[in-house]
Order: sequence, then C-alpha cells, then structure tokens
Amino acid sequence: MSSWQLAPEAVGTADATRLRRDYYDEVASRYWKRPATSAEVDQGLADDGAELLTPPTGQFVVGRFDGEAAACGGLLMLDTERAELTRIYLAPAFRGRKGADLLLELLENEARLLGASRTVLNTRLDLVEARGLYVRHGYREIPAYCTGPYVEIWYGKDLSRAA
Repeated sequence: MSSWQLAPEAVGTADATRLRRDYYDEVASRYWKRPATSAEVDQGLADDGAELLTPPTGQFVVGRFDGEAAACGGLLMLDTERAELTRIYLAPAFRGRKGADLLLELLENEARLLGASRTVLNTRLDLVEARGLYVRHGYREIPAYCTGPYVEIWYGKDLSRAA
C-alpha cells in the first residue's frame, strides 16, 4: 500500500534543498512563461530567509511518498499570533494523491505548536491549483498584509476554530 510520511526537516538537507529548488523553478517558470535557468533559481533562493523556517521562528516539513521526497512546505512566525505558510510544493508526479491535504494539516498543527492562532499566506492569481487547495481547507481572502512583486492575493485561516 502506498502512503505518505510527513515530518519536520531542516531546510538544508539534500531532499529539502531539492524540493525548494523544484518549487522555485516551477513558480518562476510559470511566472515568466518559460523555463527558469539554474542561475535564476539560484538567485531566487539566495537570501530567501529559509534559515528562519526552524523553531521558534518557523518550521519546515518534507513529505515522502513511499520513501521518496515529494512535497515540502514551511511556516514563518510573523508575530505571536500569525504564522505565514510559504513554499508549499508538491512534485507534479505526486499530485492527486492527497499529499497536499496532509501537508497543510501538518503545517497548521506545527503553527499551533509554535503558538499561532491564525495562518496567513500570499500567492499569485495564476497559481490556481494552490488557491483551490487553500479555499478547500477553509482559507478565505483577507486584506493585504505584505507587498511584493509576486504577491497578488492573500488568504487567512483562524486555527482556533479549525483544530
């Protein structure tokens, strides 16, 4: 029987690094409407703040399907109440197998463990699959809480009601 195993993992492991690269490659390529170069991926990952995705400032998780690293996601504590979800990624070959649902559930639980009562996230309008996932899990559009060149829509979820 095929199954998922998800757990916190340091962002610097080989699997976490590969998944973060794959995430950035996919979102950059979709944005630019062409394949991102290795140099562009390197530049995007340079100084991206991933070192903060460890307690007490955050958390990073990796999901494995039958032992193969296939998903990742992080959360960053913005303040004492809000955790921002970031770098949510599921490798294309593993989509449609409920890994994204499990990934979100684990990240929300990790956010609670760090003291968050609310999760927030930002994304782009063209990432329709991600937006659909968030809405299915109870995320609702919220006012902007940050700005950036790749930020077009913001979502939030009250964790105290969604335990």
